[in-house]
Amino acid sequence: MSDTCLSALGLSYRKVGMIPAKAEVAVQEDFQNKHLEPRLTKAKAGSRAVFFVDTAHFVLAPFLGWLWCVKRLFLKAPSGRQRVNVLVNLKVFSHELVIVTNHDYVNAQTVCELLHKLSQLSLDVPLTLVMDNARYQKCRAVQELALQLNIELLFLPPYSPNLNLIERLWRWVKKKCLSSKYYDNFEGFTWAIRNCLSQTHTTSKTEMGSLLTLKFQRF
Repeated sequence: MSDTCLSALGLSYRKVGMIPAKAEVAVQEDFQNKHLEPRLTKAKAGSRAVFFVDTAHFVLAPFLGWLWCVKRLFLKAPSGRQRVNVLVNLKVFSHELVIVTNHDYVNAQTVCELLHKLSQLSLDVPLTLVMDNARYQKCRAVQELALQLNIELLFLPPYSPNLNLIERLWRWVKKKCLSSKYYDNFEGFTWAIRNCLSQTHTTSKTEMGSLLTLKFQRF
């Protein structure tokens, strides 16, 4: 049903969102004001590099869209449970990505691999990674390597996906190359994701500029 028809009936679309039940607003605000914003200000001035870190597990499965239709439709769906794991560092402002991918598991070793890739960038400013509290990210091995490489790890408060800029990137990837699309093999599926991510600071730079603004939702 179109927006015009809904309006004629006195109805409208309403987006239903979910928020973590255990999110603590005061803790999030304190973290944002005292820890996150000062580092972002330095990044904007060019005196610090800030990256947001997160992992997505894309499974070769249907990503269905929505369609109003009189006739019932059947769509092809890939079979199997193959998946590509993508651990991404998203640099604020430039939206460049540093990526590690595999097809089994993301663990502390994967995060350490990402830290080494970051250290090879030879940035001449202090480096901060903003990440959640996943065990494989907060473990001793990762923290010791980060200290050795002079990389600051800034852990988000629990239940705070709204403060991780990269969450918007995952939604964009799903909409751009997965939603309502059929891939008949895992290679094509993986290539589509990699190709989409490769465009964040090139052909999709303008789109990223409006999507990845440093305005964070408050619950």
